[in-house]
Amino acid sequence: MHHPHVSPEVVELDTTFRSIDVGSALDGRLFDFFSAAWPAYRRWYLSQGEAARPRYAECSQMLRTYMPELAPTYDRLVDAVGGGDLEARFLSHWRPPPLFAACSLLTYNRERNVLLRNYDYPPLLCDNTVLASSWHGTRVMAMTDCLWGALDGVNAHGLSVAIAFGGRPVVGDGFGIGLVVRYLLEFATTVDEAVAMLHRIPIQLTYNIALVDAAGGCAIVYVAPDRAPVVSGAITAANRQGPTMWPEHAEFCATVLREQAMAEVVANPELGVPDLVNQFLAAPIHRSTATSTWGTVYTAAYDSDQRMLELSWPDDRWTLSLHDFEEDVRHRRSLVAVPPPVYEPAGDHVPEHPPVLIA
Repeated sequence: MHHPHVSPEVVELDTTFRSIDVGSALDGRLFDFFSAAWPAYRRWYLSQGEAARPRYAECSQMLRTYMPELAPTYDRLVDAVGGGDLEARFLSHWRPPPLFAACSLLTYNRERNVLLRNYDYPPLLCDNTVLASSWHGTRVMAMTDCLWGALDGVNAHGLSVAIAFGGRPVVGDGFGIGLVVRYLLEFATTVDEAVAMLHRIPIQLTYNIALVDAAGGCAIVYVAPDRAPVVSGAITAANRQGPTMWPEHAEFCATVLREQAMAEVVANPELGVPDLVNQFLAAPIHRSTATSTWGTVYTAAYDSDQRMLELSWPDDRWTLSLHDFEEDVRHRRSLVAVPPPVYEPAGDHVPEHPPVLIA
């Protein structure tokens, strides 16, 4: 569902970003966060009607078929949130309601191996949690999505991963991208291993996936539900995979303008990582949350060599280390353009044209 053509309300928003370390456990704080967020998650999950969502048996089977190593953790999570049918289906990330967002990506392997990204999304719909964990024997630090999915992150092997929407409205049978990113961070050690995994996992929407490892490997992979993954050869990406395939979306999120800005930045060999971060904090790559219903929620620079994350905003920086992870809370106050309601529970009725959210 596109945002209605009415002006959004601009409000002052208090946002809490948190870093928590759960180690190998399923920490109770995760479930406190889940309980608080579940009403919003549920409204989104049922926004096309419950009949549009897959049954538990299908969800469980798909997870065990394509990412079986995650199954024990999935089962533990489902039990920990109460074992409900709807929660179990939601946590599988299999065929969720589609969300078409934005984001910008840059891979860098000059004097350091760094993955830089802007996460562009409605600030009210974000988890805002940096989670350190060791659920499957590998230490992982990631920005969470829908409890255990990941928007971006780095693992102990030095593999960094981040995503951006790929600019095509095709929806297929596949997983939401957050759980796929989680899987890569849990079980891949290099860019090549991550690319191989992407060739065998069905993904629901079109995405650009940026990968950087500590050996200097870099790739931006184009994935889609209706065609095989392609290692693009690009070092930057916004929200296209070559030509513009969805003009309305490209215009809405200024894809071409951001691509051009990133191309100019990487063409300058004198710019180091701090300079690149500053460029990502400035327009047009950075989008103010006060002027659009989607904006840059955070800028993240993942250092694959040091296994570190620097979260940046125009007025603040926050550095976290996977090896020396510190729990903390950051409170931010900012102006946010709030869209009209976009998640409307539809009961069991599936409309002829299901709603689609462009974030």
